[in-house]
Amino acid sequence: MEQMIKEYAKRLKLSWIPANYHTIHAETNEEFLLKLFEREVQHRDERRINLLLKQATLPKIPNKPYDWREIQLAPGITKDYILEGEFTKNQENLIFYGGVGTGKTFLSTLIALNLMKKQGKRVKFYTAASIVNALLEANEKGDLGKFLNQIEKLELLILDELGYIPLHKQGAELLFQVISMCYETKSIIVTTNLPFSQWNNVFGDPILTEAVIDRLIHHSHLIIFNGESHRYKDSISQR
Repeated sequence: MEQMIKEYAKRLKLSWIPANYHTIHAETNEEFLLKLFEREVQHRDERRINLLLKQATLPKIPNKPYDWREIQLAPGITKDYILEGEFTKNQENLIFYGGVGTGKTFLSTLIALNLMKKQGKRVKFYTAASIVNALLEANEKGDLGKFLNQIEKLELLILDELGYIPLHKQGAELLFQVISMCYETKSIIVTTNLPFSQWNNVFGDPILTEAVIDRLIHHSHLIIFNGESHRYKDSISQR
């Protein structure tokens, strides 16, 4: 009988039940079935979240509450609207602008975690340099279409550290292609240390820069991160 249970579970693609059904205790058949299905669904949810987390390639963040004191929110939005990822329901973008170490990457990662763990949404984190390198490599290998298809399946794309390194001309054009593809179909979070007036230093072409900004700021919210670097303040406090 045990072998038959495993066979049927395999055909129904039930992974938790065949190895654990004997651990379920219930007073009625209905209660037994309910508990069985609950555990199977819970197991599937956990596997899906773990897979989402693995694919997202998020950076490590501090294990402490987020400090909102020096964050200037755009008019009409709240902390929960940002943190719970409500903006993704309307395919809105967030632009995080501020100096190095002011918490931009930290907050974008918290948003990503909430979206994956609470809503099961697909998220991918890149630095601007890493996505450009990935695009160039995919283009060189003839896999650009496959790479773009992966981006297209996302609900949120995070582009971190835009502005730290000038982009290769072809890489900038490919990144524009990604941003255009995401326009009004999914949300993007961009973290940057540069005002829009200096983005030409990154993309190297005024027309391309204008096109990038135009697509990003439409349906977007600008969040300003004031204050000094948290890493710098932490290092001073530890001396």
